[in-house]
Amino acid sequence: MLRSTKPVWEFVECHKTKCFALSDRIWGRPEENYQEFFAFSEHRQTLASEGFTVSEFAGIPTAVMGEAGEGGPVIAILGEYDALPGLSQEAGVAEQRPLVPGGSGHGCGHNMLGSASLLAAVAVKNWLTRAGLPGRVRYYGCPAEEGGSGKSFLVRDGAFDDVDVAICWHPSAFTCVWPAASLACAELEFTFHGRAAHAAAAPHLGRSALDAVELMSVGVNYMREHMPSSARVHYALVDGGGIAPNVVQPRAVVRHLVRALKLDEMWGLVERVKKIAEGAALMTETRVEIKQLSGEANLVPNAPLEEVMHANLIQLGGVGFDSYDMEFARRIQSTLSSDDIRSAYGRYGLPVSSDPLSSQICPPDGFRTDSLGSTDVGTVSWVVPTVQCLVSSYAIGTPGHSWQLVAQGKSPAAHKGIAFAAKAMAGVAADVLSDPALLAAAKEALADFRKDNNFKNPVGPEAAPPLSMAAK
Repeated sequence: MLRSTKPVWEFVECHKTKCFALSDRIWGRPEENYQEFFAFSEHRQTLASEGFTVSEFAGIPTAVMGEAGEGGPVIAILGEYDALPGLSQEAGVAEQRPLVPGGSGHGCGHNMLGSASLLAAVAVKNWLTRAGLPGRVRYYGCPAEEGGSGKSFLVRDGAFDDVDVAICWHPSAFTCVWPAASLACAELEFTFHGRAAHAAAAPHLGRSALDAVELMSVGVNYMREHMPSSARVHYALVDGGGIAPNVVQPRAVVRHLVRALKLDEMWGLVERVKKIAEGAALMTETRVEIKQLSGEANLVPNAPLEEVMHANLIQLGGVGFDSYDMEFARRIQSTLSSDDIRSAYGRYGLPVSSDPLSSQICPPDGFRTDSLGSTDVGTVSWVVPTVQCLVSSYAIGTPGHSWQLVAQGKSPAAHKGIAFAAKAMAGVAADVLSDPALLAAAKEALADFRKDNNFKNPVGPEAAPPLSMAAK
């Protein structure tokens, strides 16, 4: 049976090849948080060539926005293009083979994410012109999703103040509406200042900043027993104070990432972690300096938009992979454990299948919410009605942030996922722009949520985008 199509999807088909090439180029030049200058330039040039009015954002040099249309509602389609450290990998091979030892790689598929979102914006722009409808579509090229919280800073600085609806997607092993479930988070850096001394001849004169870091870690570990089971705290030692064990370390730096299911719960944990740091400083007679680097709110649900996104996914059907896609996915799966594959199915409430790629549309209520990460789209969702989808783009069981995902980032299956995601997002945008009642319902849903939930942006007015964090 032939499925009905939407006029806006025609423009995805017309423009998809150039966006596949855009994705591949960005895959080939992976850049980390706030260092995405090549990706920024490529997206900026593509927007300009497609007739968008392009603007940039003060203080965030790798963020870009393109707008098209006149009057009417403003639809934001969100893109990302940052990579991850240590995941350099050759494309199209099912074995770990770094292109640059220790180099970066697109281990979360953001080369695909940004390109599909831009493709959707191009399609909506052209559809608006043909339909003669009032309305504006904006593509937001958002940097530093991987820990830099680029969207949170954009929200704080007013970049979404006049937006009516925001739409996004993410590459996945399965296709479904992304349920509005994520962890709010805040990343903080704790710098302890002590006093250097000869560790053998005069240790009594020293005050070890490294001791303070270690005591802080002990305190946070004990706190884990007394926080909600859904909450998380992780840490990384940034500066241990040097490599000389015969010197009492005068300075040491540790980062802690605090996560919780709800925003207000997260703020409570952040204050407890700060008190632990202050206690460690008191015990060691050091001084602690606390700096917030980034932060993200939990995702806010929006039932009207989620329903229309699911309807678009059903109308589109599965991604539609061919035998070549399946064969390569099987080779990727041969590098995974059975637990990797079984866990992937379990996360979506699905029985294990022999198919290495998924072409089905998963039910909206099957997603498990006991295994969550964080996204700065969450911060957007507190101020703008927001919806996302997940689209099958790689082999089932592929771990996020892995070389296996990088290896699949330029594959034909990835390109098929890009086109499918662009159609889903463009379809939702067209539905909203064509139906004032849908837009009103989406806004009412957010307003109802906000009546009982106070919003405090996870990045405060004193925080600055950590532009150099990727280099550390």
